[in-house]
Amino acid sequence: MTAPTAAPTAVPAAPESLSPLNRLVTAAPTAGGRIHAARLDGTRSLSLGELYERAGRLAHHLRALGIGPGTRIGILAANSLEWVLLDLAALRLGAQTAGLEPGKFTPSRELMDRYGLTLLCTDQPTDPAARLPGTLSTDDVWALTEPGDGPEEPLPPVTWAERDVTTIKFTSGSTGVPKGLGATAGSIDSSLEAVQEIFGHNPDDHLFVFLPLSLLQQRYWVYSALLHGHDVTLTTYEAAFATLRRVRPTVVMGVPAFYETARRQIEARRRRPGAGSARQVAQALFGDRIRYLWTGSAPAAPAMVRFFTEEAGLPLFEGYGLNETCIVTKNHPGAHREGSVGRVVRGKQVLIGEDGVISVRSAHPVGDHYEYAAPGDSEKVFMPDGTVRTGDIGHLDEDGFLFVHGRADDVIVLDNGKKIVVRPVEERMKADPAIAECVLFSPTQTDLVAVVSPAALPADTDAVTAALAAANAAGTPDERISRVIVADEPFSIANGLLTSQYKPKRPAIQSAYAHRLHNQEAGIHA
Repeated sequence: MTAPTAAPTAVPAAPESLSPLNRLVTAAPTAGGRIHAARLDGTRSLSLGELYERAGRLAHHLRALGIGPGTRIGILAANSLEWVLLDLAALRLGAQTAGLEPGKFTPSRELMDRYGLTLLCTDQPTDPAARLPGTLSTDDVWALTEPGDGPEEPLPPVTWAERDVTTIKFTSGSTGVPKGLGATAGSIDSSLEAVQEIFGHNPDDHLFVFLPLSLLQQRYWVYSALLHGHDVTLTTYEAAFATLRRVRPTVVMGVPAFYETARRQIEARRRRPGAGSARQVAQALFGDRIRYLWTGSAPAAPAMVRFFTEEAGLPLFEGYGLNETCIVTKNHPGAHREGSVGRVVRGKQVLIGEDGVISVRSAHPVGDHYEYAAPGDSEKVFMPDGTVRTGDIGHLDEDGFLFVHGRADDVIVLDNGKKIVVRPVEERMKADPAIAECVLFSPTQTDLVAVVSPAALPADTDAVTAALAAANAAGTPDERISRVIVADEPFSIANGLLTSQYKPKRPAIQSAYAHRLHNQEAGIHA
């Protein structure tokens, strides 16, 4: 067990000199704005001022339970107001959080001991009579935020120093057990300032967030709301489309898989009589106030980005970052180049090695090592000076736009010595709306075999066959796909073939379809 480290100091500072994170913990928000938690069965809302007040009351209760500097709270729950309140209360007490994604973790004493948790807060059903000591049900959190009978004493002042670790976040886990990474206050401040500099979120904005709050980046939008006075709606992936039009956001945060699904919905609705143009159908799905759409965390197909930006009239901006670096580059209004992931943001430096691998140097690093990882894992990624070796292959163009070609680990070496970067080939297959995902393998190192995830069931095998022919016509002879195996069901988080950020788990897919990959008769042949 690794104990929490780098507790913040209790030294007050003048408000005008405070960093963004310290402004959050020091004073109530002065602008307007509301936070909404939307589920399929309804929506709860708070003003940002009330959110701050309730977080303070919760902090008093947690302090009575021994929570403060040097302690750690685990939060194992779906997106909710309670999740946000726990996170803000921990920040105001100088305590660390550990965002634990449901489905990857289950409440247990072993979990608490492994991650050094003083308190574990969860929405997973438990028998109150047999509740694990040191746990708190999120069902009970709301009551702890209600006003008391007497006046509330101020909390002890807390100041987060640049190198203090505020939270433990975990890798998406596409291979093996998720590794922990302590995120510093300075890296959070740097990311918040860089994003605000290029997008200028203001009180007229309403940001829509549905990815898990266990992913630290998703909490940034709550912090942004408190700092800049805009609205924010939290929901889940399952409820996202049902909520979008009713919420009428100005900004949507989503992974490429979400926008691919939206694109298919728009195109399907356009085929109905009297449906209208792509812009009209897109507006019916996303609402009529969209300023821009944000995507990242996984590669976005250029055709999909082009569809939203040009046909649907909803500018979609792709960016690039990792858990280990946070945001590195971002396309944005006034600086966008098709096929790229944008220019480098303030506070980051991109280095391209002789092998084409991207490394990132940060003025305010997220961290410099993994926690709860196998020996040697940290050294593979973090260089002695803190530079992060990403494992991605790419290049910077003459104007400073970064292009990512794929993972160094995902380069296939054929028996003729040719190296195939798989991402461009996979993207050619994914250009067909019948294919949600495509993953390339070379079982014998002589040819390429694709496993594709159908966009819907039953799979449209005719469309897959046509996509195979088109992809092969567009590529080089060495990039020719000899066979396509259509997955029995779409890749998903539930069946273990997608990460929490909706990226394919290549080893799991290879294992699930190993027999057919090695059976030369299986699949659709070119």
